[in-house]
Amino acid sequence: MSDIAIIHVRFASDGSVAEISERPAPLTAQQWFNELSDAAPTLYQALAGGRGIFRLDKSQVEAIRSKALGQAA
Repeated sequence: MSDIAIIHVRFASDGSVAEISERPAPLTAQQWFNELSDAAPTLYQALAGGRGIFRLDKSQVEAIRSKALGQAA
């Protein structure tokens, strides 16, 4: 069985991303959310109270992180 990473997102009242877990340091919270949304749009689940989660394999998270960091460099 593969390891699942749950990435938590919290939104500000204006709809921007206030906090997100597993964020690489060079990226803003919004940039990391955008990267995850582009790479895995069907794996996001909206929750009540301005929150949401991505459920991804840990290997997917690492691949997305590597790609995002490569583009940020």
